Amino acid sequence: MIFIKNITYSLISKKNMLKKIALIALLIVFQLQAQERIKLMSYNLMHFPSTYVYNVASNSFVDRSPTLKLITDEVQPDILMVCELQNQTGANAILDNVLNVGTDKYAMPTFTYNQSTTYTDLNQFLYYNSEKLTLENQSVLTTAIRDINNYTFLLNTVDKDTNPIYLEVFVAHLKASIDTTNQQKRLDMINVFTSNLASIPASHHIVFAGDFNFYTASEPGYQELIDPTNAIKIVDPIDQEGSWHINGVYKSIHTQSPLTDNNQFSANYGNNNAGSDGVLGGLDDRFDFIMIDENTQTSTDLHYVTGTYSAFGNNGNCYNDNIDDTDCDGFYSQQTRDNLANMSDHLPVVMELETSSTFLGNSLVTMPQFMFGNVVSDVLTIKNVSTRNYIIYNDLGQKVLSGKLDANAETRIAVSSLSNGVYMLKIVNAEPLKFIKTGS
Repeated sequence: MIFIKNITYSLISKKNMLKKIALIALLIVFQLQAQERIKLMSYNLMHFPSTYVYNVASNSFVDRSPTLKLITDEVQPDILMVCELQNQTGANAILDNVLNVGTDKYAMPTFTYNQSTTYTDLNQFLYYNSEKLTLENQSVLTTAIRDINNYTFLLNTVDKDTNPIYLEVFVAHLKASIDTTNQQKRLDMINVFTSNLASIPASHHIVFAGDFNFYTASEPGYQELIDPTNAIKIVDPIDQEGSWHINGVYKSIHTQSPLTDNNQFSANYGNNNAGSDGVLGGLDDRFDFIMIDENTQTSTDLHYVTGTYSAFGNNGNCYNDNIDDTDCDGFYSQQTRDNLANMSDHLPVVMELETSSTFLGNSLVTMPQFMFGNVVSDVLTIKNVSTRNYIIYNDLGQKVLSGKLDANAETRIAVSSLSNGVYMLKIVNAEPLKFIKTGS
């Protein structure tokens, strides 16, 4: 009898141990899911806001802000880096009429015109999600062509006082054209950037993005950019260095030109009061880039998320074609590609960075608590919740119940249908809460 009792006890112990392991594994999954991301988007806007797009309904050329809004609504960038922004009016229009529609979370630095030369019609700029990022500083690196704009951000994490995470964002628009003279001008601009790397603290993370106009990775300017002897090593996060120009091998990352005709555009910028805008030729160049420093490939504080880098809208089957051609169908929808064709002669580049820290804004709203303890028979009563989804898991890590919480001071979840036992309540953007279901 004692022997049987011992066997029974051993089996129960093993069962309890398996349940504990399942709960631990579940908590680990929750921790992994809790990692925070920053979405980056780099986009040459093609003479914004002066270039207009044709609107069928009104039979007239209209402002492109609504088109840009459709694109950014789909991406939801935390940092939007832009080239060919013409003026303060355009800068304000993007903030007010594109990004901050139905929200006020986006902010912009002080808009400054190009200081490198007297030509001020093409400027670099960015916008950022102020819930995730605080702008600490902005400056420009002057070159013989255009500024390279630098913005220093501090991530708004719960531990930013003890473990500050800084992100240096540089936005550049290098000199265009394939001839050796313009290749040298690109190299000169890159030299300004790489010389500045020695002044950046080693702990800071770096993003270098924009319209670089590189035709091949063998160009002197690109080779200077990735030179491992620089003060900080800069890398291509997708490791796709090659001869990109008119090369179908790289068709999935080409960004210019997504147009084979430009009849949808009316160019009203500079001294040109009529005609069309937009470079033609179909997708056959990788002009637009987001580069990072080597540390940001692997750092737990902030790192590139593998697989998130893409030429947005490029389904990989549009080589030398128009982005909205029906033959270019795939993951990106026809509507998305129509929007892109009506916005610019470039495609945006997008990617994501991830931090193991928690953003402060999320922590302020993710502290639900049980009002009457964690032992219940019929109803869980929770306080401090907003409108968010929830899932209840049993002690084996299986989902047994799910639903949506309303934004009330007190929220009730009926659990009478659950068997007696230990459960885990997971609310979106909140730490999991354990409770015990008992008999009525």
